[in-house]
Amino acid sequence: MANKMKDFLPKIEMEKMQILLETEEKYETGQITLEEAREVMRTKVGSIRPYHIAYMEQNLKAGDDDECIRVDMRKVMQMLDGFMDNSRPELPADHPLTHYYKENDEMRRLLLAVEDLVQYPMIKNQWLELYDQIRRYPVHYQRKQNQLYPLLEQKGFDRPTTTMWNFDDLIRDEIKEAAQLLEEGDEERFIAAQAPLVAHARDLMEKEETILYPTSLALITPEEFEEMKSGDREIGFAFFSVAPSSASRSPRPEPHSEFAADLQALLCKYGYSAGTQQELDVTTGKLTLEQINLIYKHLPVDISFVDENELVKFYSDTDHRVFPRSKNVIGRQVVNCHPRKSVHIVKEIVEKFRSGEQDKAEFWINKPEVFLYIVYIAVRDAEGRFRGVLEMMQDCTHIRKLTGSQTLLTWVGTEDAQDGSGGSARPEDAAETAASQDGEKDGAEKTSDALELSPDTRLKDLFAAYPHLKKELAARYPSFKMMNTPLGKIMLKKATIRTASERSGLGEEQLMKLIRECL
Repeated sequence: MANKMKDFLPKIEMEKMQILLETEEKYETGQITLEEAREVMRTKVGSIRPYHIAYMEQNLKAGDDDECIRVDMRKVMQMLDGFMDNSRPELPADHPLTHYYKENDEMRRLLLAVEDLVQYPMIKNQWLELYDQIRRYPVHYQRKQNQLYPLLEQKGFDRPTTTMWNFDDLIRDEIKEAAQLLEEGDEERFIAAQAPLVAHARDLMEKEETILYPTSLALITPEEFEEMKSGDREIGFAFFSVAPSSASRSPRPEPHSEFAADLQALLCKYGYSAGTQQELDVTTGKLTLEQINLIYKHLPVDISFVDENELVKFYSDTDHRVFPRSKNVIGRQVVNCHPRKSVHIVKEIVEKFRSGEQDKAEFWINKPEVFLYIVYIAVRDAEGRFRGVLEMMQDCTHIRKLTGSQTLLTWVGTEDAQDGSGGSARPEDAAETAASQDGEKDGAEKTSDALELSPDTRLKDLFAAYPHLKKELAARYPSFKMMNTPLGKIMLKKATIRTASERSGLGEEQLMKLIRECL
């Protein structure tokens, strides 16, 4: 790993790095004073860059899972003050790192509001309004874990995955637990939870901006940052939305593209490569590559595949995906795709599948509003050799509610899908319902131009009147894709244009305008 990270950075003077490490450790443990540490920096180390700290931590320092939480960044920065440039880099407005900085700036503003409110008698509505915004921040961590960390791993810098991920999850959980205490009305415990949350969130933001982001800028190429943008939009942003850039809407043609196309056609002719329309012999039929991808896209379940080397090789990109994924996960070690607290479970599953001791592992998440089923299957070839792990995930909330039998055709979404005894509705009733719905649809189309919208209009009512609206919104703004997830379906029960505008960052007027355009 040491050599790999070194390959992507300017020249590293190892003697200086060793002195820096020893000085930092002595200062942190109280063996030398701040003045003594700074004197060593002045005489033996000199100026350094943020990636020097990252390189030292990655390759010279023995770490543990809680290191990022334990280390006091402010104390380290006192020692490095004047020796390391800590200024924020000048970046384009649509750069992925710009969005991380922007989210941190907003989170800092919210934390100041927390410190202000704790001084006064508690007014629950004020806190509810504030926490409605704070609860959006953890999507910042989702992007880091699914987008930024995988790229850094490829460059030999996996310290964020192995240590910072724990800090991410700690703050995410503190926000969630504080919000729960607020909902339950436990004022004393809620107020007590604010100080550690503020301290932890600020410390992590400082670690991000002092080391993580500058090191990312040194290791990741502009082309890789450009590719990152679509995955970032797919996962979403904490306090705003980001429209596709003109570059991503109109990708530049690859050089020598005509030659590549001619070469592919020639290879296909002699059976060495398959184009999207060439049929492939699959186990029980013939499918084109396009058909295979369409099948995966429309599966009612999410699947992922990890090969025998424990590398993630594939996931199905469905609109109803349960948990966020991005293409940066491909080629990544599977243990680096999970929080540290669950890595031992992942390792145990792989080990028992590899040894042949087990073939299947099941998990499920059972909550009042949602039931998620997760299963892992050992993949073996015809000779019984272990070839990988298949993960399947499904939102089974609707399936668990089904009762009786349905043996006649009734379209999904029809109000009277079943009669009271669990039997199917009669065909003639279904025909009448369909005719009624057609009439309603015609009326809706005639009145859509005059549609009255307000901040209190419920999205659930809009989607019932205009079934195509949800899909159209998701197509225009990727952040609306979350409406198809289990969590999104729960939120839709109460969501209004006002709450949706706050979560998407569009603003009420802009969202209402977008809805009218979609209709």
